[in-house]
Amino acid sequence: MRAWEKLPPKMRNPEVRYYYDVLYKKRRQLRIKRIFDLCLSAAMIAGLLPVFLVIAVMIKRDSKGPVFYRQVRITAYGRKFKIFKFRTMVDHADRVGTQVTVQGDARITKVGNLLRKVRLDELPQLFNVFLGDMTFVGTRPEVPKYVKCYDRKMLATLLLPAGITSRTSIEYKDEDRLLADAEDADKVYIEQVMPAKMEYNLKELEKYSIFRDLATMALTVIAVLK
Repeated sequence: MRAWEKLPPKMRNPEVRYYYDVLYKKRRQLRIKRIFDLCLSAAMIAGLLPVFLVIAVMIKRDSKGPVFYRQVRITAYGRKFKIFKFRTMVDHADRVGTQVTVQGDARITKVGNLLRKVRLDELPQLFNVFLGDMTFVGTRPEVPKYVKCYDRKMLATLLLPAGITSRTSIEYKDEDRLLADAEDADKVYIEQVMPAKMEYNLKELEKYSIFRDLATMALTVIAVLK
């Protein structure tokens, strides 16, 4: 973890300090977390290369556009990075709609719908984990537009790298259904969905441990299988 004095100015507030102190006491576990991320992501990338190839062929045969989708997201300390995903929507979908996905979104391709159901579109984020932009378990990364709407307390989620999965992701795995009937999906997400998700994320910061990370990964597998 960075020294408190080296955090971005907007993060150095009393609300964030509480969570910073909680995590600072667990800094040894956080070092182990990074080693775990590095080793497991490298092993999974090597082992899943044939799966990557099959999915790439499926995407290219299904619709025009690149295999991968890269979007700017925010990770630890407010740093921007580009997240890797298999493309599940028509090319340039972010130019013709909201930045959140709703149930029945016409921009989702046939193969994309299948990949989303079993979360295989997230596999390329293994590269983000290997590079250190992300971690296996942590707050899901938001786009800059939504991070600008964080209140002082929510900024505490930026003390750690963004995650591929979390207890919050499991709880809100069908959030597109929650937004399906909204006239303004962005507004509903910012004012209702995001604050509720952040309460879960902040509680996870308080409870952080390596063993809880492993349990969350196991619960994620179970949720996907269901």
